[in-house]
Amino acid sequence: MDPLLRFRPEFPTLQHTVHMISHSLGAMPRRARERLSLFADQWSERSIRAWEEGWWRMPQTVGDLIARIIGAVPGTVVMQPNVSIAQAVVLSCFDWTAPRNKIVSEEANFTTNLYLFHAQERSGARLTTISSPDGIGIPLESMLTAIDEQTRLVCLSHVLFRSSFIQDVATITRRAHEVGAMVVADIYQSAGSVPVDVRAWGVDFATGGSVKWLCGGPGAGYLYVRPDLIQTLEPHLTGWMAHRSPFSFDTGPIDYAPDSFRFLHGTPSIPALYAAQSGYEIILEAGVDKIREKSIRQTSLLIQLAQARGIRVNSPLDPAQRGGVVILNVPNGELTTRELLGRDILVDYRPGAGIRIAPHFYTSDEECHRTVEAIVAGMC
Repeated sequence: MDPLLRFRPEFPTLQHTVHMISHSLGAMPRRARERLSLFADQWSERSIRAWEEGWWRMPQTVGDLIARIIGAVPGTVVMQPNVSIAQAVVLSCFDWTAPRNKIVSEEANFTTNLYLFHAQERSGARLTTISSPDGIGIPLESMLTAIDEQTRLVCLSHVLFRSSFIQDVATITRRAHEVGAMVVADIYQSAGSVPVDVRAWGVDFATGGSVKWLCGGPGAGYLYVRPDLIQTLEPHLTGWMAHRSPFSFDTGPIDYAPDSFRFLHGTPSIPALYAAQSGYEIILEAGVDKIREKSIRQTSLLIQLAQARGIRVNSPLDPAQRGGVVILNVPNGELTTRELLGRDILVDYRPGAGIRIAPHFYTSDEECHRTVEAIVAGMC
């Protein structure tokens, strides 16, 4: 018996789809609809009073739920609209015209991050990206060698989105700190599926979102800042919520809030924060360690089934190096993906990688078999 399957009734879409796409969009919890109804009721009944009755603090109170999942202490995670904004807030903390102006990342980082890093070159930053020799992993030694005394920020993905390769964040962070650099880890592709412990890693920042493994839907990104840095950094990307006394409406330069609110900016998306909480609660109920144990078993099953059919696997075969996704490189992968979607088997395709398949804690073994069989049928 699989004890995590008890959560299946929490996700209505599982009644009519094989949901193998949690790496892209997690299934919606039933209780998320109830939370959105609660928001509507509060907006309708409490009107402006809802801000002082909880809405204003939600970027931090909802962030505290994320903190429990990623190993952070309360008050160090604030909600953001998405990772693009969260990363931009971090980047805006630094003077890229200074002698220490190097950004180190990997070519396989998610595109939104790379666009932002390249954009900093117009402000004086120098970007160094590490390539993948096999299209799957990033050599650890290459990352460590690239981090030198000119490095200001190391920006890496914990799990690479194209291959599901897990990077050694703790070792990279130690090297960065040895030379006086800081680290921002993008944990979007891991949090909720692979154990994350930002304090044990020692990272300075972490960014992520709720759309994927956390089953929280869009519009609920988040930013973690190491506690001892919170009062020392001054983001240039800012807004009235970051002010020490926002309702004084001072018109001079901003006087930053003394806590993590200083990393906020404009008015938050309150409906998205209501919707996202349900997914976080279920992840905490299920337990990330148990989710990871099942993920390793089911991704290994998918690999075995694929290899038995002669399908090339574009993910690490070692489960210790593999996140929650298996990428299968098949002929006409994009067309095959469309055919599977037509059969209510939800997967996706990425150029240069293949068909991405992501079982989650609510996935049955039978669905793993069905997915591979459907891919084989689509190849014929």
